[in-house]
Amino acid sequence: MREPDGSALGHIRICDFTGQLAGAGATKFLAAFGAQVIRIEDPSNEGRWDILRGGTPYKDERRGINLGGSFNNHNVEKLGVTLNLRMKRGKELLHQLIEISDVITENFAAGVFERLGLSYQELQEIREDIIYVSNCGFGHSGPYAKYKTWGPIVQAVSGLTFSSGLPNEPSAGWGYSYMDHTGAYYMAMAILMAIHHRNVTGDGQWVDMSCTEAGASLNGPAILDYTVNGRPLRRPMSPNSNRSQSPQMVPHGIYPADGADNWIAIACRNERDWAAICSIAADSGITDWTVDPRFDSLSGRIKHQDDLDVAVSVWTGKYERFALAARLQAAGVAATAVQKPGERVDNDADTSAWGLWPTVHHTEMGEVRVDGIPVHLSETDWRIERGAPCLGEDNEYVFGELLGLDATEIASLKEEGVL
Repeated sequence: MREPDGSALGHIRICDFTGQLAGAGATKFLAAFGAQVIRIEDPSNEGRWDILRGGTPYKDERRGINLGGSFNNHNVEKLGVTLNLRMKRGKELLHQLIEISDVITENFAAGVFERLGLSYQELQEIREDIIYVSNCGFGHSGPYAKYKTWGPIVQAVSGLTFSSGLPNEPSAGWGYSYMDHTGAYYMAMAILMAIHHRNVTGDGQWVDMSCTEAGASLNGPAILDYTVNGRPLRRPMSPNSNRSQSPQMVPHGIYPADGADNWIAIACRNERDWAAICSIAADSGITDWTVDPRFDSLSGRIKHQDDLDVAVSVWTGKYERFALAARLQAAGVAATAVQKPGERVDNDADTSAWGLWPTVHHTEMGEVRVDGIPVHLSETDWRIERGAPCLGEDNEYVFGELLGLDATEIASLKEEGVL
């Protein structure tokens, strides 16, 4: 165990084999709160068991194994070492590193870590109270355990993809690896729960996580509706990802605004909201649908929702989205302009006040902006200042200061291909 340094997790050391998003995102969270996370990478293939290393996007015209933007974003505040685990000396050094670590993390496919000679039982022989956290597509038990996944596959198998779309259209999916990111959050929680358990009992444990089961757990309302009411998710006019079914709110959705690909989100929660929307529309000279008796009640608006959505779209399409959203908000209506990424990152005052996009210093890229953490702790807040490690950047510190090797031996091990 490390000496506490005043941060929330400054007493924790993690020997980290995670990669991509679902694993690296979890250990990024813990590193931001002070855990010493030591990434293990393979020197013989330029660390490419994490396929994001060296990949897009890039800060400038430079390219190289240390210049990948996605890898940097998910590995800030971590240390990076190289170890060739196919060599005996590499395995010996790993065992020494495990001896001084609290947690081992990985998100390989089921069985990969065991084939490396690192099953939970073998890890326990190195350190009895070790916490081993694995995060793979289907976990290590059940008929799907041997299958490999990626975020979009997890979303499809778990049912999330099926739930996203418009009536009478194919499932829209999510457009990106939603469950890679969400799986990282679940993994971070799992690590913290295991650490708490060890703090209380003194015992380590193996945490076996299935990213697909984590995705399935997000289908709760749809599963409850089918179980209790016998209503399948796909039925006439459902799903409609723009509309609210529970509770029912009409109008509720994303409506066009003035200009190309500009939109405004509006949620009419109750009759007070409806009256406010009608008043603002009437002030603009729009009176037909605001006085239509079909829309006087929620039941009527639900029954004629298609017609109402068309009418609201014609109205909103005449106005600049931010200005109209401000008028609706002033009247107490839940509404906002649909922001594009650049607007949210660069122009939203709340983003700056929150500090959501900190700038880190990367050894080769220089100053780069990255994702922050969406929570703040009043006493032990996160800190993100250091960019992701270049390949093997911290070999001298980890193998020298932590494991006690001298500079000559470290240089020799590098020459031999161990580091």
